[in-house]
Amino acid sequence: MAAPLHGTVSLVTPGKKLEHSYRSLIEEFTSRGEKLVPFTLSFEYKRFDELLKTLSDNSRGIGIPDGFVANSSFWLVRDESEIVGVSNLRHELTSALRLEGGHIGFGIRPSLRRKGFGAQILRQTLLRAKSLGLKRVLLTCGKGNIASANVILANGGVLDSEAFYPPRNEVLQKYWIDLEASAT
Repeated sequence: MAAPLHGTVSLVTPGKKLEHSYRSLIEEFTSRGEKLVPFTLSFEYKRFDELLKTLSDNSRGIGIPDGFVANSSFWLVRDESEIVGVSNLRHELTSALRLEGGHIGFGIRPSLRRKGFGAQILRQTLLRAKSLGLKRVLLTCGKGNIASANVILANGGVLDSEAFYPPRNEVLQKYWIDLEASAT
């Protein structure tokens, strides 16, 4: 069983005061050779103010690359000072996102996994999705990613399908969460 959350956690819009924590989050992922998830963690961040502007613009659909949709990034922050996780909420689906990615991607700082933060970040991101007017959301994960699947299931996810996805050379699972039926 996961250890209880320690401290106060909240889902916040990215901001300058958390720059040091953001940099340490990226360093923790990269020093372990882990993939940066969600995809926004791979954005250039050396000029931090430019990163914040890009994330803000993305949430308003400004400067979105072809094939992308407006998307909002959020940071799960403990005690107003430490980023423990990052989520990205796509405001709509494209045919590509229906195959892989879905509406929401999230990642937890490697040293803080298995402590309940995954369920927390998804629960709070679902509230943001509901506030955007989404009625249900799609989440995808690799079949071997048991932790993500459990987080999705804990937040009302219902397995819709699973199929081999050649670009990732793995079976992807698709889960739907009905925001109108859920308690989020």
